[in-house]
Amino acid sequence: YHDPERLTTVEYPEQRVAPKENARQFPMLIHDTEDPMKGLRCVACQICEKECPPQCIYIEKSKDKKPDATGKPQLYPAIFAIDTSVCMSCQICVEVCPFDAIKMDQVYEIATRDRFDGLLLHRDDLSKSNAYFHQIHPAEATAVDAALAEQKAKQAAAKAAKAEQSSANLFFLAVVAAALLIQDTE
Repeated sequence: YHDPERLTTVEYPEQRVAPKENARQFPMLIHDTEDPMKGLRCVACQICEKECPPQCIYIEKSKDKKPDATGKPQLYPAIFAIDTSVCMSCQICVEVCPFDAIKMDQVYEIATRDRFDGLLLHRDDLSKSNAYFHQIHPAEATAVDAALAEQKAKQAAAKAAKAEQSSANLFFLAVVAAALLIQDTE
């Protein structure tokens, strides 16, 4: 009965077991650039706030727009807070986010002496880089990045097709105008 391979007890906190990839604890916000506030994927649509069963997410939209990681002006959350003392880690906020901005973190050691302000995590506390997301959830992060890249490629193709169509329209209008000028001169 004293076979070391059968022993499953871990002497925590001296020894730690690495969490599984699909482990989820509390939400985090993903940013794509070095500056967490400039590259934040969240556009303050407030869908996660409305869908949260315990209503532990609080979002206040900005009054102005800032350029996001691609340079496009976007709204951003002026205030984004999650009360982890209320959060039940259900992951509904992750499922409803259309921008893949909120994901589940694996950090679970958030004990504090102050249960009110200490467990209220703000935007700066929640913001984690995409590289960190790749470390803790490599399969999901790769799939999300591939979907985002595909979406950008579709948008670029649509923009190019629109530009090509407008140049074709301009050419057609030039031909029609030239034909009208020829008719007027005859």
